[in-house]
Amino acid sequence: MDAEGTGADGIFQTPWTGVSNIYSDKVIEHFMCPQNAYSMPDADAEGSFGDPSCGDSLTIYLKVKDNTIEEISYLVYGCCASIATSSVTSVLTKGKTIDEALKIAEEDIIEALDGLPENKKHCSNLGVRALRKAIDNYLKTNRMENKNENCNTSRR
Repeated sequence: MDAEGTGADGIFQTPWTGVSNIYSDKVIEHFMCPQNAYSMPDADAEGSFGDPSCGDSLTIYLKVKDNTIEEISYLVYGCCASIATSSVTSVLTKGKTIDEALKIAEEDIIEALDGLPENKKHCSNLGVRALRKAIDNYLKTNRMENKNENCNTSRR
């Protein structure tokens, strides 16, 4: 590629030229325009998971109302597939009940992205594991609050 971005064949190329041979259009879309990617300081719960083998990490934030995940966001560090799987995890989860969200599996994420290369399928694990940790943390906190309310009510 020369200084103007033209390859040896005279066709303009970008750093992403050839990526569509590796990733589906949906993966590229979620990588280039990730949905729900932001920190949530007032989250009801958060969960993190990292993959030490590749260095990717994800933190998911949840706001829950009436047992429904009303808002979800995340911060991710990783490759194209990690960013895309985090984005699609948030899209699949938003508006679901806690029980429905717990049923989201790696295969659902891969399917929603129209597939992932074999060597990137492990990235779908980031979203599922971080989501389940966030839900687990929410349930633990919620149980503790309910237990404290019951204790305070019984003392009146």
